[in-house]
Amino acid sequence: MRKSTARKSENAPSGSALDNFDPIRQVLWSRPGFLVRRLNQIHYAIFSEECKQHNITPVQFGILTALSLKPGLDQTEIGTEIGLDRTTTADVLKRLEEKNLIERRPHPADKRSRQSLITEEGFRVMKLLHAHMHSAQQRLLAPLSQRDQQTFLRLLGNLVDANNEYSRAPARTSL
Repeated sequence: MRKSTARKSENAPSGSALDNFDPIRQVLWSRPGFLVRRLNQIHYAIFSEECKQHNITPVQFGILTALSLKPGLDQTEIGTEIGLDRTTTADVLKRLEEKNLIERRPHPADKRSRQSLITEEGFRVMKLLHAHMHSAQQRLLAPLSQRDQQTFLRLLGNLVDANNEYSRAPARTSL
């Protein structure tokens, strides 16, 4: 049960509607952008707690997942697959390479481009973290019934698909 941080009116009797009135919450919690940002913060916190032993972020795990499914992607392709801008993708790839979770090598067809591949250590870490990542996702969705979880994911996917073009880094949406 959530605690209300709203102040009670000195003249209002206990149990009145003013006991639970919180104007900031009423305004901010009606804004989808605010709620999506807060949910993302909560997701990061839960994911970090679940996966703390390997110091991996959700974005790093996303890139490892993309590379496990499509080995040899270049930086631009990775960004397109998961919706990251070039600078962020480059920074995350650098950190993954420093952790020996991926290796990058020149693309055989374009020497200016570099392909990324997961190392054995990267696969090992992914395998170790898979259950923790899954647990983080379950914890995030746990307050919803199974049916509401499915509905939420479907609606969230619809929103992301319908608004993908407005992102600074649109993700590939078609199969």
